[in-house]
Amino acid sequence: MIVWQKIIFFIFFSVLLSACNESVLNNPYPKGIEGKQSVLYSSFSERPKHLDPAKAYSSNEYAFIGQIYEPPFQYHFLKRPYELEPLTAKHMPEVHYFDALGQPVAETSTSDEVAYSDYIIEIRSGIKFQPHPALAINKQGQYLYHQLGTEELADIQLLADFKQTGTRELTAADYVQQIKRLVHPEISSPIAELMKQYIVGLGDYAQIIKDKPRTALRDNPIKGVEVLDKYRYKIRIKGKYPQFIFWLAMPFFAPMPWEADAFYSQKGLIDKNITLDWQPLGTGPYMLEENNPNLRMIMLKNPNFHIEFYPSEGEPEDKESGLLEDAGKRLPFIDKAIYLLEKETIPYWNKFLQGYYDGSGIASDSFDQAVQFTGDGEAALTESMQAQGIQLQTAVNSSTFYMGFNMLDSIIGGSSEQARKLRQAIAIAVDYEEYISIFNNGRGVSAQGVIPPGIFGYSAGERGVNHYVYDWHNGQIQRKPLAAAIKLMQEAGYANGIDPITGESLVLYLDTAASGPDDRARLNWYRKQFAKLGIQLVIRATDYNRFQQKMRNGNAQIFMWGWNADYPDPENFFFLLYGPNAKAVHGGENAGNYQNPEFDRLFKQMSYMSNGPERLAVIRQMQELIRYDAPWVFGLHPKSFSLYHSWYHNLKPNLMANNSLKYRRIEAQKRKQLRRQWNQPVLWPVVLIILLLIALILPAMRSFQRRAKETIK
Repeated sequence: MIVWQKIIFFIFFSVLLSACNESVLNNPYPKGIEGKQSVLYSSFSERPKHLDPAKAYSSNEYAFIGQIYEPPFQYHFLKRPYELEPLTAKHMPEVHYFDALGQPVAETSTSDEVAYSDYIIEIRSGIKFQPHPALAINKQGQYLYHQLGTEELADIQLLADFKQTGTRELTAADYVQQIKRLVHPEISSPIAELMKQYIVGLGDYAQIIKDKPRTALRDNPIKGVEVLDKYRYKIRIKGKYPQFIFWLAMPFFAPMPWEADAFYSQKGLIDKNITLDWQPLGTGPYMLEENNPNLRMIMLKNPNFHIEFYPSEGEPEDKESGLLEDAGKRLPFIDKAIYLLEKETIPYWNKFLQGYYDGSGIASDSFDQAVQFTGDGEAALTESMQAQGIQLQTAVNSSTFYMGFNMLDSIIGGSSEQARKLRQAIAIAVDYEEYISIFNNGRGVSAQGVIPPGIFGYSAGERGVNHYVYDWHNGQIQRKPLAAAIKLMQEAGYANGIDPITGESLVLYLDTAASGPDDRARLNWYRKQFAKLGIQLVIRATDYNRFQQKMRNGNAQIFMWGWNADYPDPENFFFLLYGPNAKAVHGGENAGNYQNPEFDRLFKQMSYMSNGPERLAVIRQMQELIRYDAPWVFGLHPKSFSLYHSWYHNLKPNLMANNSLKYRRIEAQKRKQLRRQWNQPVLWPVVLIILLLIALILPAMRSFQRRAKETIK
């Protein structure tokens, strides 16, 4: 066979051979990555900045540390409303109340009668930390890697380079260690200042250890936090604060062995970027095997994970939907979770459709391809998505997005009737139903007050309507007509939007850090909403740091803000309007600096009450005050839309829990079969191109051979 024929045959044979191996064509994962393991494939678009549970406070960070660290309590995976249950704790905490003289008082005592509350927490025995070099010891019980020299560090570039690992049992002292860490200056926990207001002695402790290394925390006791015995510890807080129990279900209160601080405080490791903020150490179901945020992050099942089982009860509909099929089985089900960096939505979306990601959100560009709305406004999957067996889950987030007014401003702020009616008019004119439709693809619920659905105190139907902005008509909410807003403008002294002082259109300023190309359409939309009232809205866009500074100084006039629930309680939303939390005055989270003595009084009363009819009545009073004063234009509660393949199981939205990975289950064989089916190579274009090349090359080759023969002759 001549050379050119061999080349053509080799190319053709290679194409046919590649068709037999799908991974060569479009599978983004290395061959054999799954093996006998159950693997989850997911992604992230922004690298987590902190993996130290004392520092981390964002959802992209909790996606990882929620699986690695275990606070004493967690949210039940299936039950709604959200219910706390023990995680590492043996039972829910014992809470004892005391007066100013240290004498016990009844649980029903008012907040004025309670000076201190003691939370006594008992953890389960036998729980162990993940294998880690910080816990490695020799036969004499000495730690192998706590005093590393230059020579020992020479071959260490990654945590995996340490040849030995160790473990030990979780104790109460590990939880106390973490509480101490919250106020160490090297750590700068975002909740340090808040916790100083509640945990007895925490503020004083911050002064005691401010000039000491983290390794000194173990030897310096704290007044309000005490180890009672190996498995019990006590936290004393000021007054009566029922919401404190919710904080004990957050990673901030997960255990931290003192050995972790000793190990990671070594300068040689810090210089190599081997830190606790990069390589966690916990007792949870997973541990971080690889942290390469420019490419991928991989979590493996913790071989030391304690015994925990999938829940056996939930809501009535959970059994029908298959959420109890794994009841009583040991957790976790997934052996490995691989998260790949995906900055662009289109490649990510295509990989999901090919089966290379197990779940996906829905970007605006792909929304119409995935979701359609029925006649009654319900979201449903398109036929193409249904044909692939894809599942759709929707949930109204426990968060709120609003437009705020600076109540310190001389025009828009204050408690005068003129300013209040101006704010109410704007609240009617800014049509958030239109906003949700245009910019959110219908993914949102217009807010009627401070509290989102799913949180105690939220009222649906006519009882929950903001009657200053909406009407209840034929069983539905309807935004008041623009004429109602125009009338309010007249009553406020701004007829036709004219400022009586200047004789020209009233000028208001919207301060924002949103200035990119994607934000322009939204900002123009806001201008048009204000223009309905004759108001000229001037956008003052700046960088985020400058915007933050304006907010801290109280110099912004109108702004956009949002809040995600830390815990499922109305206090976590109403505190955004509590006077003593005013940002410009006290540095708190009351961004609009709203002040209303009656609201503040009701807030304190509500904060110490247990859920029930009496608390609900107080909440409704507070909602009515806010609606009347209108320090916010209540915007929307975002609605999340998530897609999952048919092989992905135990999927129930839990907006409070951050440790849900252990409940998930993957049918790996089904995924493999469907991937192969969906990714059959289309080879005819390649074959056609080869044949065309042959058709073009063959005459030339024959001509060349003929000339060569003639030359030889």
